[in-house]
Amino acid sequence: MNKIKTKYLHIAIIILGIMFVSISIFHKNLWFDEAYTVGIVSKSFQDIWTIGSSDVHPVLYYWILHIFYLIFGSNIYIYRFISMIPLAILSVLGYTHIKKDFGEKVGFLFSFLILFLPIGLVYAGEVRMYTWAMLFVSLMAIYAYRIYKGIAENKETEQSNKIKNWVLFTIFSLASCYTHYYGLATAGVMNAVLFIYLIFKTIKLHKENKENKIFGIDLKCFIIAGVAQVLIYLPWFFAAVLGQIKGLSNGFWIPKPSPEIFMQIYIFQFTGVLDVEFVSKEIAIIFASIIDIYAIYCLVNAVYARFKGKELSSNKAGLLAIGVYFLVMACILIISIKKPILYARYFLNLTGLFIFFLAFFIAKGGKKILTVIVGVIIVVMSVTINCSLIDMNYDASNPKPLEYIEKDLAEGDMILFDNRGSGFVISMQLIDVPNCFYDKEQWHVEEAYKAFGKDMLTINNLEPLKEYKGRIWLVTSDNYWIYDEFVDTFGKEDIDLIKQDSFDVKYHGYKYTICLIEKK
Repeated sequence: MNKIKTKYLHIAIIILGIMFVSISIFHKNLWFDEAYTVGIVSKSFQDIWTIGSSDVHPVLYYWILHIFYLIFGSNIYIYRFISMIPLAILSVLGYTHIKKDFGEKVGFLFSFLILFLPIGLVYAGEVRMYTWAMLFVSLMAIYAYRIYKGIAENKETEQSNKIKNWVLFTIFSLASCYTHYYGLATAGVMNAVLFIYLIFKTIKLHKENKENKIFGIDLKCFIIAGVAQVLIYLPWFFAAVLGQIKGLSNGFWIPKPSPEIFMQIYIFQFTGVLDVEFVSKEIAIIFASIIDIYAIYCLVNAVYARFKGKELSSNKAGLLAIGVYFLVMACILIISIKKPILYARYFLNLTGLFIFFLAFFIAKGGKKILTVIVGVIIVVMSVTINCSLIDMNYDASNPKPLEYIEKDLAEGDMILFDNRGSGFVISMQLIDVPNCFYDKEQWHVEEAYKAFGKDMLTINNLEPLKEYKGRIWLVTSDNYWIYDEFVDTFGKEDIDLIKQDSFDVKYHGYKYTICLIEKK
């Protein structure tokens, strides 16, 4: 009866959690990164590859979204729903894979934390690749551990199972690499750890028994998997990675590692708070510290119980998860000393590992009453953040800029915008309207920004528009400087100001300054 109750409670948590994280995702607002996604997924598979190779992320997520674009057209509601799907799958994996491998408590807590720890909630509806990267890395880790366990137990009779695990590990490793570069780093670390363990284990078994073949099934599988991963990743490496490495040498927007960045990463893994402050920094630190202290307490209890012989199950899985997490962080940190790439949001790739670490040791070393209290605190924080998300996403101010333009939008109009995010957002909400990117600051991003808009023209000054005649919507975030520059460049007698207004919207705190002019 207890098992039946636990089973249905687990299923109920998954259903309620999916409903909970879905409440805030049904809206059509965009911020800059989401606008880029909406733009690039409307291109062909080949164009996504070409344009994406000039951006800073691999293209698998864009290809996935492009399939849905071909079915449903450019639909922001669908795009947001697709970002929620990986969280739903991960929560179900808690019921299937995690429960099977590590027991009911670990599986239940994993599903609960995936859906109710605020970090998943905040990114459930983001039109970006992060939840998919989190899913692929988590699946890669699941099958990497099953491979490790198979090697440790040395069960030669389960060769078909071993081959299946290696195949799935290879698929999800490649998916991680093609979704995000932190996924690539994680895949590299996991492959390296598996290889080192496999070599030591094989040598040890061979010494113990000379009949054990050095070139066993796992070593064969690793060689095949490694070669396959390298060969399948090489096209992207030559098409994109080499050029992006050169781009890093010319500067990058991520700052150098600092105590502030590490504090951001720490808070982010528990709350998802980064660019938008849904709770105060002080509350976020207290919340993160409560969970962190309890997790360390549970870890110490589990390790102590293991040494005392009171706990038969191993702690290796939880230690491996957090070990890989910190190994990847160390690799990123070493690279960042030369070229900064350490950024809190990118650690969403590894959040599945982090959540598994929490679930594993809370299940192994936690106290029931303390676990319930911490669970209640997590739910209260998630509800608080979800209320802030709902307030931000559904605020009445959000559609005002678009409505202002659509009210007087005419055939033949063009949208012109600068390097600030608001103009890109408008261009992607009016995807069929011709647009012009005024790259006055010369970011040299013409290739990557082909993702935006319809036949987008990129200019560095206003001279290319000298012969242009017609209506232009000028969109920026900073006063009316573009209009003033038009007047200074072409003369007031050639520019008619039809209307202008500014808007402060709640979604990501964006400001829109809009002018409609007619150039004679």
